[in-house]
Order: sequence, then C-alpha cells, then structure tokens
Amino acid sequence: MNGHVLASRYVIIIINMNKRHLHHFWTKFRLLKPWYFLIIAVVFGILCVFSLRNNYQNMTVLRDAVYQADKDNNDVPGALNRLRTYVYAHMNTNLASGPDAVYPPIQLKYTYDRLVQAQSAQVAQTNSQLYTEAQTYCQQQNSTDFSGRNRVPCITQYVNSHGLKSQAVPDSLYKFSFASPIWSPDLAGWSIVITALSLLAAAVLFVADRWFKQNVA
Repeated sequence: MNGHVLASRYVIIIINMNKRHLHHFWTKFRLLKPWYFLIIAVVFGILCVFSLRNNYQNMTVLRDAVYQADKDNNDVPGALNRLRTYVYAHMNTNLASGPDAVYPPIQLKYTYDRLVQAQSAQVAQTNSQLYTEAQTYCQQQNSTDFSGRNRVPCITQYVNSHGLKSQAVPDSLYKFSFASPIWSPDLAGWSIVITALSLLAAAVLFVADRWFKQNVA
C-alpha cells in the first residue's frame, strides 16, 4: 500500500514539474498574439490582390503588342516570345477571358491573311509555269492537230493532274496558346504563401492559447 502511495506521489510531482515547465513556456509563448499574424495576413493579402492584378495587366499589354505587331507585320515572333515568356513565369496571366472565349486564345488574323496570299501567289506562279509545260506536252501528244479541238482538254487535264492546289493553313502558324502557372515565384506568389502561413500561425496560436489557459494556467 505504501508503495502505491509513493508511486502516486511521484507521478503527481512529475505532473506538477511538467506543468511548471509548460507554464514557463506559456508565459513566453503568449507574447505572440494571433492578431499580429492576422495583420500580416491582411497586409500581404491586399498586396497579393494588387500583384495578381498587375500580372494580368502586364499580360494584356504584351498581348496587345502581339496583335499590333501582327497588324503591322513587325517582328511577330519577337512579340510572341515576350508574351510567352511572361505568361509562363507569372500566375494569373490566363490568355482566355470569359466562358465563350475562342481557343486557342491568340489567333493572328493578319498573319493568316498573309500566309493565304503567299500560298495563292505560289500556286498561281507554279501553275502559270506549268501551263507552258502543258502546251509543250500536248503539242507532242497531238502534233498533227495541236491547234484543233483536242488541245484545250489536254492542257486542262495536264494542269489539273500536275498543278498545285491551295491547302488549309496549319493552325500552328497563326494560332497560339500559353498556359499560366498555378503558382509562380513572383511578388503575387510569395504574397499568397505569406498570407496562408500567417493565417495558419494565427489559428495555431489561438488554439494553443486556449489550451494553455484550460490546462496550464
């Protein structure tokens, strides 16, 4: 019986010692107030909103520069590369806007028109040269009646079978889409991290403070 009493007293002594250590720790720990971190969270939350907005505005400036370069036929690849580099490196720079936005979001109308015109000119030039070849060929095939009624069908058939025809312009030449990252290591991204960590710290401090008051104070 005495052994059980001594063991119980020993346990009580250990608990009291632990409580004293916890109380000593709590006297220092409670100097950190949850609202300190709430203020930090609010400040960086506001900074995050403005940074995200700034990212999007910078993207729109670069996107407009691409459209202007396309219209003026002035260094379109360079403008596209600057837009691509920025979008890949910054969050909240999604090129598509609205539920009914076209895809891919960058579609260069003037580049498309220039490609179609260049292709049409090439086809016309090639077929014009081919027409001379067709005349020579048909003359050889119908040397006795080259000026007769068999000449035109022969030339037409030769041009149709050997000539070039306009093809659809590949989408990759005038349609583009660049994906914005979910998180980026810029001012907006780090502001989100600090805001989230500050809110987490405030929640932990609030719960810990209540626990210390109920179990240690």
